[in-house]
Amino acid sequence: MTEDESVAGWLSGRLPDDWFTEAPEVTVDRDEVLVVGRLEAVEGGQEAEAGRIARFREDTRETRMQIAREAEHRYGRKVAWGAVCGDTRQVFTSLSVPVMTRLRQAERRVLDTLVDAGVARSRSDALVWAVRLVGRHTEEWLEQLRTAMADVERVRAAGPDV
Repeated sequence: MTEDESVAGWLSGRLPDDWFTEAPEVTVDRDEVLVVGRLEAVEGGQEAEAGRIARFREDTRETRMQIAREAEHRYGRKVAWGAVCGDTRQVFTSLSVPVMTRLRQAERRVLDTLVDAGVARSRSDALVWAVRLVGRHTEEWLEQLRTAMADVERVRAAGPDV
């Protein structure tokens, strides 16, 4: 079992049964666990969906914080929450983690062009914009890579302890 599966399994056993209409989407990285669940649909469009999400956020705050503290202690990562209702998705809290990188002039010029064109406010924002663009256009390939990495982790875990 991979660590991602372990976290998702623990959360599925820990979350109240009446919160979500299906198993929540659990995304794990080195710094954070993101739990996003689907809420019961409402009539009234995006405003009603946003209201339903806001109500869920307020009504479950204390329990979510308690579960997050337990998970943070158990897995050594912060826990962020979100909800989906109809076509509306909202993440309540999520880490913004600094990432150090070294760029050569050609790469810096790409970022500077985005800043100069008003696409981004800073090099940091330009880098976020570029990462999101790459992610959006290569999501299928990235998902295949993540699956392959999870398979490798599963095989390692099944091997002998040395």
